[in-house]
Amino acid sequence: MKAGVKLPNVTFRTRVRDESVGGSNPFRWEDKTTADYFAGKRVILFSLPGAFTPTCSTYQLPGFENGFEDFKAQGIDDIYCMSVNDSFVMNKWAEAQGLKNVKVIPDGSGEFTRKMGMLVAKDNLGFGMRSWRYAAIVKDGQIEAWFEEPGMCDNHGEDPYGASSPENVMKYLVEQAQGAAA
Repeated sequence: MKAGVKLPNVTFRTRVRDESVGGSNPFRWEDKTTADYFAGKRVILFSLPGAFTPTCSTYQLPGFENGFEDFKAQGIDDIYCMSVNDSFVMNKWAEAQGLKNVKVIPDGSGEFTRKMGMLVAKDNLGFGMRSWRYAAIVKDGQIEAWFEEPGMCDNHGEDPYGASSPENVMKYLVEQAQGAAA
């Protein structure tokens, strides 16, 4: 992926809270498209190998969650976390992480991730097909900046983390703002 590329148009199967459903699990299915998430906004999208996994849960997701106001001050409207996990898993992970700012996007079948060219096999970990770790700044559905971890391949022995970190994305935004002000 690179700057200037439009995001693929897909439909995500999500579960949203709806008190009118009643009962102990008041959620309903709601389809959302790429346009629903990205049209008319400047956002950060970051994708990772899996919900509840160590690096994702300890560093990447909390870093974006805790830095939300700073990202907003740099012109970011929303921050989205995507994983090749279903909506049930993504919603429970968001709840377990106490998310208030970052919104989760379930790419349960991996369609978006495949069309992004970021789907890799992680059979060595028993995961099946998952996303390679990356982050992007997306403006109105088009990639403005791309942050991909090095060494993308199937069944990678490690899970690189750094290029797509919240700190690295923030560094880019600050440098861009300073360059525009100069």
